[in-house]
Amino acid sequence: MIRRLLLLILLFCPLLAMAQKIAYIESTSSWYYIYDEQGRRIRSFSTSQGRLVAYTSEFYIIQVGKSWYYTYDVAGRRLHSFSISATGEILSASGDTFTTRLQSWIVTWRKDGKRLGSRSASAR
Repeated sequence: MIRRLLLLILLFCPLLAMAQKIAYIESTSSWYYIYDEQGRRIRSFSTSQGRLVAYTSEFYIIQVGKSWYYTYDVAGRRLHSFSISATGEILSASGDTFTTRLQSWIVTWRKDGKRLGSRSASAR
């Protein structure tokens, strides 16, 4: 009976984490605090992990040093690693995508690493 209960809890925990959305990320000198729509703190992580560069309700992006961007989901699981030299400068993030400027190109990426499209940065 206890095994079945533990199995059910383990099966539903990821679903509960996926239901949470990021509403706000607060930064202090030592910590980042992630809050949901009800204002509850859902997790925290140290600023020593890197610099927060963007976030949406679905994920957040941390820059580690001068070489890497890491995307994380709401539960704090790393989704993908992006080389800054191959990705470019992050311009914005929305939904489950983010946009970068890579030399003379604007590139759209999915949080899991898939390149969705690109266009010339000078095109209007």
